Amino acid sequence: MTDGLTVRDAVFGFLRDVGLTTFFGNPGSTELRMFSGWPADFRYVLGLQESVAVAVAAGHTLGTGRASLVSLHSAGGVGHSLGAVFNAYRDRVPVLIVAGQQSRAMLPTRPFLSADEPALFPRPYVKWSRQPERAEDVPAAFAEAYHVAMTPPRGPVFLSVPEDDWDRPARPVEPREVRAGFVGEPAALREVAEALNAAREPTIIVGAGVDDDGASPLVTELAERTGAAVWMAPLSGRSGFPEDHRLFRGFLPPVRDQLARALEPYDVIVSVGAPIFTYHVHTEGPYLPAGARLFHLDCDPAQTAWAPVGTSVLTTIRAGVAALLELVEKADRPAPPPLVRPPVPPVTDPIQPALAIETLRALLPDDAVVVEEVPSHRDDLHARLPITRPGGFLTTGSGALGWGLPLAVGRALAGTGQRVVCVVGDGSSMYSIQALWTAARHRAPVTFVVLNNQAYEAVKALGRRIDIPDVPGTDLGGIDFVSVAAGLGCPGRRVERADELTDALTQALGHDGPFLVDVRVAAGTSSAYSSPNDFRTR
Repeated sequence: MTDGLTVRDAVFGFLRDVGLTTFFGNPGSTELRMFSGWPADFRYVLGLQESVAVAVAAGHTLGTGRASLVSLHSAGGVGHSLGAVFNAYRDRVPVLIVAGQQSRAMLPTRPFLSADEPALFPRPYVKWSRQPERAEDVPAAFAEAYHVAMTPPRGPVFLSVPEDDWDRPARPVEPREVRAGFVGEPAALREVAEALNAAREPTIIVGAGVDDDGASPLVTELAERTGAAVWMAPLSGRSGFPEDHRLFRGFLPPVRDQLARALEPYDVIVSVGAPIFTYHVHTEGPYLPAGARLFHLDCDPAQTAWAPVGTSVLTTIRAGVAALLELVEKADRPAPPPLVRPPVPPVTDPIQPALAIETLRALLPDDAVVVEEVPSHRDDLHARLPITRPGGFLTTGSGALGWGLPLAVGRALAGTGQRVVCVVGDGSSMYSIQALWTAARHRAPVTFVVLNNQAYEAVKALGRRIDIPDVPGTDLGGIDFVSVAAGLGCPGRRVERADELTDALTQALGHDGPFLVDVRVAAGTSSAYSSPNDFRTR
């Protein structure tokens, strides 16, 4: 051991070395000794509920490209956080979660607040989890957790630390780096390139992994060189291709038979960073059109293992697509017909959700980051608000509600200068409304647009689809979002008439700090599960 060096000193030294000097969290008694002598160069961003803290941290990570730290409180705090941990895992967001635990001497008596098997608690929705056997092993465990989180496929990791470990003697962590990018087998990539070169009509399916690996420009070049039509993967948590591009075809539906029909024109399908077999409702039928060849490029061996059909190539996306570009030939295929954008809806009351989205699109700053959690109207948002630059869109690819609002706050706190605009449903927002307090406290540059239909309308729409017209427990009402926001320190404005939309959204987008607009939209309207043929030329 190094004379006088404690576990706390070694851990904070390591975190400083890798640039992690912000903790997101919600503190409790088992974390108190970690806070002793809190370093002046570290900051603590408080979330008023543990799932909020994890999602804010995830948003920060997606803005900075670095892992984020989350401090949670023992078993109860970890339990509260698990919906957000699930989203971070599915969306491959590297969040290093450290939870307090009662002192080692108390653990045999199963003390108040303690976790019985802390390393098992968040599994399987973390990449790695530990409670070190000895206090002196804690600093090295932090380093291992960080490197696991940042190695593709990236994702959350979990470390439980008994409270009395922090004052124990320890050695410093030697600085090191992991070069994590890797290229797929050359013969496999040649097979993909040869299929593209010989294809009659190829298509590329883009998933969240493209944006995550900074590969959007390379994928755009691949599409242009091959003349391939481009689709977005079902329920993708990010965008990875400019949606105003002449080759862009739209968004694949999370329904098996609809997805297969959308892909019928294509004989070669290359899925890049995308689990394309993401379904929300069950239908029978083939996974792909008859005779189509599928190649699946991704960095996750687990994902490539469970894909039901096709040939998978294990590779990080940027490296793999760069290698493909060396192998594919320039094709002279005719461009597909242009997308038919839906017409601007009339200005009528009650406000149609499509009109609210169109009005927002016209006012958005060019560099705005759009965060979406509005399941009832996601298809409308996709059709009417094209994302045209890398990093310009975030949502959840897993579906646990409560992610969007705090994710937007964290993304705004990343300090990259863009205005973040969170389009969220009234039902979704109430899972994590506490995040407005964090936004207000830090003057985060974020606009919240609540499309308020006074219902869990996406659930109602799915019920109607499967012949359940009246789903109990789906009606909301009586929530005054402007008053709730004001109570948490965030100013807001309510809009009930269409002629008020432009002024209210202009005020919200130009406000110095967070601002919420509660837009009362027509009830019973949902674009969920619309056919992909509604958004492309036949």
